[in-house]
Amino acid sequence: MDPAGGPRARLPRPCRVLVLLNPRGGKGKALQLFRSHVQPLLVQADVAFTLVLTERRNHARELARAAELGHWDALVVMSGDGLMHEVVNGLMDRPDWETAIQTPLCSLPAGSGNALAASLNHYAGYEQVTNEALLTNCTSLLCGRRLAPMSLLSLQLASGTRVFSVLSLSWGFIADVDLESEKYRRLGEMRFTLGTFLRLAVLRTYQGRLSYLPAERAAPWSPSAPALGSQAPPGPSDAHLVPLGEPVPEHWTVVPEQDFVLVLALLHSHLGSEMYAAPMGRCAADALHLFYVRAGVSRATLLRLFLAMEKGRHMEANCPYLVYVPARAFRLEPKDGKGVFAVDGELMVTEAVQGQVHPDYYWMVGGHVEPPAGGDPHHSRAPEKPL
Repeated sequence: MDPAGGPRARLPRPCRVLVLLNPRGGKGKALQLFRSHVQPLLVQADVAFTLVLTERRNHARELARAAELGHWDALVVMSGDGLMHEVVNGLMDRPDWETAIQTPLCSLPAGSGNALAASLNHYAGYEQVTNEALLTNCTSLLCGRRLAPMSLLSLQLASGTRVFSVLSLSWGFIADVDLESEKYRRLGEMRFTLGTFLRLAVLRTYQGRLSYLPAERAAPWSPSAPALGSQAPPGPSDAHLVPLGEPVPEHWTVVPEQDFVLVLALLHSHLGSEMYAAPMGRCAADALHLFYVRAGVSRATLLRLFLAMEKGRHMEANCPYLVYVPARAFRLEPKDGKGVFAVDGELMVTEAVQGQVHPDYYWMVGGHVEPPAGGDPHHSRAPEKPL
């Protein structure tokens, strides 16, 4: 499936959008921010909206699964990354998933983790910003109506469950910080800083086996390959993966170390609005950023890496414990189920997991904004005025 080859490049004008908003996300001010920062711009740009407040965990997934998608030109998700995860998996739950996932999506940041919105802000050429400034930039992208194709990460678990990710899978330190800092959600982005210091105080290592298919070694991606296993729900065929009970193919790389501090599979540039995790630039559409940190790294070094990540300078440290490789697929097999998984910031059962990227699989409001003449493509600029 290739939305880039379809006829759609922009949302129509006027357009109708369904806004799914989590009123408890982030600092609990999402509804207030929608009324003050988003609604006036939508009215000015001739974007009609219906606002629905989510009431519980997985409510957005239920709404996406049951929605009459023909009524809307786009689904707008105003919360953190977890709500977009729910919406995409709700669309993929549907009997008509192949057409449902073509419904354009928009991320408006109002959670404590806003990595997807920060990545779209970065791709558009805006400077790295947070909070209301990031929300205004992303609303401006919605008003501009431009659509960009986005890749999807398909994950298979040993239990037979299949999950789709729009952002990342993390195991170890990052997942611990993400999930253990939930109790500090009212602090917004500061919850991750606090969680990082608390986890550094008791630094853990995790045992497991990591394997991956390097981006430059992959055979051409084949969407026509047969789906694996009868337990998997509907979805695209994972052509690069073999069943989890079998060894990985010979052309994969198996990491010799089995003691890790963290493993991160990341689709986009940012891991948070102030965590520029992938400064090396966008991967090919059918690849992801795969990072891991080997055991033995000191607390001080790990702290320096995370502090440098705010400006994307952590790779400049040449830390021998930090390894990066672009990959098309990976497999992670935790030993004895130790450590937790976080997918798009949401807790997932800890068991063997493997995943592959499906390139340009769905539409997201965003896209590149031309920089000023002679300027840097990431030059600071004000958001465009609504059309």
